[in-house]
This record gives sequence, C-alpha cells and structure tokens, in this order.
Amino acid sequence: MKTTPTKLIELEEYVPINGIRQYLFHSGTSYENPVMLFLHGGPGSPASLFAHVFQDRWEDLFTVVHWDQRGAGKTLTKNPHSYPTVDLLIEDLLEIIQYLKQRYQREKIVILGHSWGSVLGSVFIKHHPDAVEYYIGVGQVISKRESERLNYARVREAILQANDTNALKKLDALGEYPGQELDDEWLKKSLRLRTLQGKFHLTVKSKVSPFKIIRTSPLFKFSDLTALVKGSKANRTLVDFLGKFDLNAEPADYEVPIYYIIGEDDWQTPAALAQDYFTRIHAPFKKFFLMPHAGHMAMVDQPAQFFDILSEMRTR
Repeated sequence: MKTTPTKLIELEEYVPINGIRQYLFHSGTSYENPVMLFLHGGPGSPASLFAHVFQDRWEDLFTVVHWDQRGAGKTLTKNPHSYPTVDLLIEDLLEIIQYLKQRYQREKIVILGHSWGSVLGSVFIKHHPDAVEYYIGVGQVISKRESERLNYARVREAILQANDTNALKKLDALGEYPGQELDDEWLKKSLRLRTLQGKFHLTVKSKVSPFKIIRTSPLFKFSDLTALVKGSKANRTLVDFLGKFDLNAEPADYEVPIYYIIGEDDWQTPAALAQDYFTRIHAPFKKFFLMPHAGHMAMVDQPAQFFDILSEMRTR
C-alpha cells in the first residue's frame, strides 16, 4: 500500500479480490463526493497510467478509482498466470464494488466504462443494477462487428481522399474485413488497420505520444511496459466474446440512469452506432453527449469539455 500527502485521497493498493490481489488506485479531494470506478479499455490497457493527463479536475467532483483488471497492468504483474474470462471479470467487478461501498460507506457506485470497459460495464449493470448509481459509457461499444465494418470504410475513404497508394495497398492486403469470424486472424488484421487509422488521425485527436504519457505518469514502473506487451496474450480469451458483442441483439432496457459521452470523430467505436442505439434505450434517466473535436479518447482530446459534462451530471 502506498500513499502520498499531496491530496486528501491518493492511494495505491492491492486488494484481495476473487482469489487474487488486484490493483486499485484511488484519488480525490473529499470523502463526501460520489465514488467513480473507471473501467479501462483494451482489454488489457489500464487507464491508471493516463489518469494524470485528464482527471485532476474530476477529483473535485468524484473520488476516482482505477482498477487494473485481471490480465492487465499491475494486476497482471502481480498475478502473471491469472488470465481473465468475462465471467471472472464480472465476479471481480462485483467484489470490487462491494469493497468500495464498504470503504467509502456508499450504497452505490458510479461506473464509467471506456471502450472495452464499456462492454464490461454494460454487461455488469444488466446483472447488478442495485450496485450502480449511474453508468457513463465513453467510446461505447455497441456492435463490435459493425464498428469494424464502419471503421474500415472510413479508413478507405480517408486513404482515397489523400490519394495515398501505399496506404491503399496495405489496406487491400487485409482482404475481406472484418471477415466471417472475429478471431485471432481478425485481431492481427485489426492491429494493422489501427495503424492506418492513426496515420489519418481517426483514433485520438491528441498529438501527444501515448508512451510519453505513460512514462510521465507518477504511477509508472518499467514492469508496466512488460505488462502491456503480455496483456495481449493474457486477454486473448476475451477476443471471441468481444467479436460477438452486440447490444442491438437484446432489449435496450436498463434499471440505472445512462449517460453516453461520445467523441464526434471517434471511428474506433463510431458515434453513429451509439447515437442510434441510445434512441432505443429505456432507463430511469438518460442523456447523450456528443463531443466535437474528440475521438476515441474523448477525455484526453478535450479534457475541459469532458469535465463540464461530468459537472452537469453532478448537478442533475
């Protein structure tokens, strides 16, 4: 356990969760604020190492807790042979929320799910709505297959507009995309497509290198880089689930308030899919925020705008 004196709440700890010790990072300015659990993307890409670039002002509104999921980040480093399944992650998440409710004396916890975390969060709130005050989806995954189809089409459009013959050859080399099965072969192709996305600025809008962000994090250790590499293997068991994930395939009925914060320029989880699905959501309360000039990492691309949205939620 590690604390620093710079904030009222600033703590790194490993907590016994569902049979292994899992990493949590807490940060906040008041014990009176709601507790927000941040579910990171990937799978296998912890957001705790990025927190210092976007969440300082959040801590005036929430006590923010980052969890390095089973098979990711510092939890993977501590437990190198414990790989996740969706069922295990849901069990982990429930235990973590129970722990946070007890630690902060809260009846419910706010969940923010980003990218893969929005898959995990969306599944969780259907099973355990009583544990959640409200849910915030950022870079919300609606249908992985449809996302990949639209993503590919947008990359092709950008390449043709730029008349980049070399990039077009690389895109054509992927063959049929995303293909019949979103399996390991698709995963290899998707990483090559992500590279082309980045070249045409169709991922994040920020020009700061993610590796520079990670290495300037006060939480950074060199073992975190190893964990990022190993995370791909550790989370391979989730590829099939992610490939088949489609919120459109089941009723859009929720028992908790739902907020979506979507980057208008996000082509990794295209905004149009989230907008269409959101119109069909039935929930106690819902609100959709479309952020201009923001991509998949909306909170990094437009931190001030993102903070204003969170402030609006707190005043509801």
